[in-house]
Amino acid sequence: MPPPGRGIAGPGDDFGSVPADPTSCFRILHVSTGNVCRSPITERLHRHALEERLGDVRGCGLLVESAGTWGHEGAPMETHAATVLADYGADPAGFIGRELLDEHVIRADLVLTATRDHRAQVISMGHSAGLRTFTLKEFNRLVRAIDPATLPAPDPDLPDGGLVARARALVGAAAALRGWLLAPNPESDEVYDPYGAPITFFRSIGDEINSALDPVVTALTGVPAPA
Repeated sequence: MPPPGRGIAGPGDDFGSVPADPTSCFRILHVSTGNVCRSPITERLHRHALEERLGDVRGCGLLVESAGTWGHEGAPMETHAATVLADYGADPAGFIGRELLDEHVIRADLVLTATRDHRAQVISMGHSAGLRTFTLKEFNRLVRAIDPATLPAPDPDLPDGGLVARARALVGAAAALRGWLLAPNPESDEVYDPYGAPITFFRSIGDEINSALDPVVTALTGVPAPA
């Protein structure tokens, strides 16, 4: 189990409680460059959105983490990134950056990257990552085109609420659509790097990330965002 703060939360939080049977959990990996700005914001906003929809996330089977292609191993997230998370009521505490490794890609069921370059780097690592690696905005676009009725419905009688099977089906459906539903332009799939920018730019990037995540988390859980 990763130590507390390294993408997945630590003991006592089911975002970090990895079942003995790997098929009973679904790992979502957010990737940017340094793992101090975009991917920490995305990881923690993603967790926050799951908590808003599901309440008690223990046992939901969805594990959220992040890493960087040139990750600042052991570094805290940028101060402005933490401020953006606080703006949304998400928890920035305890985060520690890490460099993307083969093992992270191998065990991820879904990889969501900040840019097309990050996507290409993940895919170039091999491990049959192509069908489960998307930019965040690309995955948003594909998910919005998928009829939720075609996905397995959440099932409260299952230990994970049926969310793992639903998440796997969602990724498969998105991969099938990728060649048919193209971006209007390449830039529309990019989340630009705010590193070194003022807080106003960080907040605009936070808004982009939050907007891109909303339909993704709704599709994963079958629960819309609270009004």
